[in-house]
Amino acid sequence: MSLEVESVDVVRLILQFLKEANLGQTATMLSEETGIALNTVDSIESFVSDITNGHWDSVLQVITPLKLPIRKLVDLYEQIVIELIELRELGAARSLLRQTDPMVLLKDAEPDRYLHLENLLSRNYFEPREAYAEGVTRDKRRAALAKALSTEVNVVPPARLLALIGQSLRWQQYVGLLPPGTAFDVFRGKAAAREDEDETPPTRLSKTIKFGNKNHCECAAFSPDGQYLVSGSVDGFIEVWNFLTGKIRKDLKYQADDAFMMMDTAVLCLCFSRDSEMVATGSKEGKVQVWKLASGKCLRRFEEAHSKGVTSIRFSKDNTSLLTTSFDHTARILGLKSAKMLKEFRGHTSFVNTAIYSHDGSQVVTGSSDGTVKVWNAKTTECTGTFGLSVGDITVHTLLLWPRNVEQVIVGNQSGTLYIINMKGQVAKSFTNGKEEGGDFTSVSASPRGDWVYAVAEDKQMYCFNATDGTIGGKLPVHDRDVIGVAHHPHQNLVATFAVDGQMKLWKP
Repeated sequence: MSLEVESVDVVRLILQFLKEANLGQTATMLSEETGIALNTVDSIESFVSDITNGHWDSVLQVITPLKLPIRKLVDLYEQIVIELIELRELGAARSLLRQTDPMVLLKDAEPDRYLHLENLLSRNYFEPREAYAEGVTRDKRRAALAKALSTEVNVVPPARLLALIGQSLRWQQYVGLLPPGTAFDVFRGKAAAREDEDETPPTRLSKTIKFGNKNHCECAAFSPDGQYLVSGSVDGFIEVWNFLTGKIRKDLKYQADDAFMMMDTAVLCLCFSRDSEMVATGSKEGKVQVWKLASGKCLRRFEEAHSKGVTSIRFSKDNTSLLTTSFDHTARILGLKSAKMLKEFRGHTSFVNTAIYSHDGSQVVTGSSDGTVKVWNAKTTECTGTFGLSVGDITVHTLLLWPRNVEQVIVGNQSGTLYIINMKGQVAKSFTNGKEEGGDFTSVSASPRGDWVYAVAEDKQMYCFNATDGTIGGKLPVHDRDVIGVAHHPHQNLVATFAVDGQMKLWKP
């Protein structure tokens, strides 16, 4: 069951806010442009009382901003004119009769009725039997008006718009979509990015996400704004998770309706755009799709991005293209507007497993199962450097810009040693787990500021390296079966690991 919010109600909420903020001119313009009136009073009882007691100054002040049926307005103004004549307030009665819109309309629509009022005004006495129809008195007319007008107005609690927003935020905190105390950007609909925590390696399991016996997560990433955790699995599903509860995010309507983002075959890689609004995914058949995270709709599809499985994918800084790698031995740049391949980087002799842009976007760095890291000119696709970091063709599976020095790259290969190199291939630092066998790393991630480097290995352990001195600051057994990958939250001390055991685990200090 879905709730629909009428646009009329939204305008009314805004009108109430403007009224309470003393922005009367703005409220009037909005009401005139939309044709929607607030039609609220502070108290219906007081409004009715003012009418039945003939407090016409108060009544007119209340109804001025309201949008009432013209017939009821004519009846009201007619009664006020009659009572002013009775009180011998002839100047006020004359002004109301001849200069107000309801009375001008009465003159045009019912001239006899209007002339009756003019006759009453011209006499030097007041006779109720001439003013009212037979059987009608002043009090009966007031009561009838009060009944008619009370049905046209409502009473709503004050600050309704702010109250609804507050209720929405409290609900999001209750279900775990917002941590308690999180600042929220209401306009963008996102939690404000918090200042990064002091970086500390994880020591305990926080949540476990289970994918099922015959299914497992192949790739996962946190969004740059820290609001989402998205996974891609072997069954083709792309799912958005609440990493605080370990549950599927049901605040996304398409997921609440079980209409998930999905590819035809296993999702091998995924990434976020820099604004966290899009997700790009690559499949084992060589297809690439780009999704709108908020709606779950596919924005762009590349049916033949590669001839074999897509192993990694990244958005360009301006979100206009994708950098992809593949089992077909190539890296490519795909244009999102043209839906065509813009550039291709050829030269590796085996699978290309990973690629990143240099910090300024002028170079592309690729890592391959042929054991090499290559640096390319992003514009010309010319290879400007090839580096082998280990003896033999040891698969390079991870490349990351090192947060501490974006001119340097963290390189993870199928060994027990990680390297930090510059764009000329010179090794600036290395980290090792000291294992000669059974400790080869399978995936690497880094903390937001680069104080810690996390690597999961064949021994099903996660190694936490202190980037300052290169020592192992912690080691955790994370899964019972082969670990596929690791991802770090962009602001919090939160690490996700996923394995062929069908589980993704979230770790905290």
